[in-house]
Amino acid sequence: MTPLTSNEDLDLTRPVEIADRLWWVGEHLGDDPFQCHVYLLEHDDQSVLFDPGGLLTFDTVWKKVTEVIEPEQLRWIVCHHQDPDITASLTRLDELVRRPDAAIVTHWRAEALMKHYALRLPFHLVDRNDWRLDLGGRELRFLFTPYLHFPGAFVTFDEATGTLLSSDLFGGFTQDERLIADSIEHFEDIRPFHEHYMPSREILVHGLEEIEELPLTLIAPQHGRLIPHALIAPIITALKNLDCGLYLMTRQDSDIRRLSAMHQLLRGTLQQLAVLRDFREIAAALENSARAVFPITSIEFWARDDDTMLRFSAADRFGGVPGTLPEQWAPLLHAHRADDDNGAGPSWVSAGTSTEPALALALFSPISNAPTGVTIMHLSRPVALHESTLATLAQISTPLEVALEREMLLRSVELERERFYGLAMRDPLTGLLNRLALKDSLSRLLALHDRGDIPGLVVTMFDIDHFKAVNDTHGHAVGDTVLTAVAKAIGDQIRPGDLAARLGGEEFAVFHVAGDDTPKTIAERIRQSVAALTFDEPGLSVTTSAGVAVRRPGEGYGAVLARADAALYDAKESGRDRTVLATA
Repeated sequence: MTPLTSNEDLDLTRPVEIADRLWWVGEHLGDDPFQCHVYLLEHDDQSVLFDPGGLLTFDTVWKKVTEVIEPEQLRWIVCHHQDPDITASLTRLDELVRRPDAAIVTHWRAEALMKHYALRLPFHLVDRNDWRLDLGGRELRFLFTPYLHFPGAFVTFDEATGTLLSSDLFGGFTQDERLIADSIEHFEDIRPFHEHYMPSREILVHGLEEIEELPLTLIAPQHGRLIPHALIAPIITALKNLDCGLYLMTRQDSDIRRLSAMHQLLRGTLQQLAVLRDFREIAAALENSARAVFPITSIEFWARDDDTMLRFSAADRFGGVPGTLPEQWAPLLHAHRADDDNGAGPSWVSAGTSTEPALALALFSPISNAPTGVTIMHLSRPVALHESTLATLAQISTPLEVALEREMLLRSVELERERFYGLAMRDPLTGLLNRLALKDSLSRLLALHDRGDIPGLVVTMFDIDHFKAVNDTHGHAVGDTVLTAVAKAIGDQIRPGDLAARLGGEEFAVFHVAGDDTPKTIAERIRQSVAALTFDEPGLSVTTSAGVAVRRPGEGYGAVLARADAALYDAKESGRDRTVLATA
């Protein structure tokens, strides 16, 4: 028969044939996420029982076994390790299996412990019998997977069906009675089991690489769900990237799922810092990943900038605006990395209040070790500061410190660069106005609009889509060519009296007097003109995203530009190469 791939029509009150003459004979215990599976290989008088289980399920297991075979047909009892959840029932089997040639199949390291059951049944050791068991017409192979989860761990491969009886490997915590994994989402049940149960990724990968060489069609673990052929490769790949030894994170906390979530947050933060460069992207990614661990409603960052404080929050897309740090968090700016001597807890973290729950962390300069900022995670409910929570917060604070310090240095450099370019009216590369020159040139246009001398004023912000990829693929010289060509396309489409500027990087802005056409008309003409550009570089084409805002009388330069920027952000988020009009 073909190995099982679906949960449809399975009656778990009866034995379930999962592959040819290979049966699941376990029992599902209600409200127990740590289900223990028992398997039976039906092979005449050489039948094999795998990991017979504990005393809680033995009566049901034995009833199912005897529905498939006669008791005297059972010769071999494979115990992949010595834990009581799979071996406690050996004392019962020792009474029930009376044939003189019956034996317990295991590794010598497990025998050293199981012998304390004082069993009558003898041991057949895989390591002293060529790691094979010939059943007469059907052969089992045993693979040594040391330290997964104990020194003498091994797994069993049934060559006739391609089934791996994998012991604790591929096991998981499950909440329902489904026997077969039906999607890669099952990996989230496998993740915490392996993170806490397996000692290290290096050891896990070593065992997985041995298993990968087998022609697998089905994996039958001791815990969790059976893994059909379609999911084997992706789950093995995911396991190879898993960090293990989860209990190294804490001395006291034993909540596996919380430790797993904390570990994923830490790993994700480090990956984001390594991959992302823009602080806005790092902050947004952190906010998203931290929600899997904490009940976060919002997250914000505060950083010292000379004598002022800058606030980075989702409200301004983590762009950084001057503000005043709320008084309750001010003590964090005088914190130190060590715990307080009076036992009050670490001075670098605050849990807020019952009415305003939060997790606030002091951020320190990687150079001077002095506090330079604060991260505040606003919560929907209070959370306990477990040891594992504090350890995770302490570890993620370091990459956040580096990211924020980098952002402040970049801001300082950008301000100095703007001051330098402000000495000239034009951007030296594109010939358009620079940011400072644009602001100065707008004064008269804004005044005319405020007096009603012109019918309306429209600002459009442009961003070249995926411009970083252009630089990375074709080089910065080609990137400069693209910037120049886009600037020319903008200049060709605007009217005399309109103002066009390069704001920096790949961002451009156009201010123009509203006419009879729609506010998006000029933006669309420019966008289509850019899309039609051709370049000598093979395979190179560019598109732009645009955000349009109609100025309100009396609205400041920065405010209308910010609305256009928000519309530009929406254009990029909704797929790029399009124009979005800001709401009125």
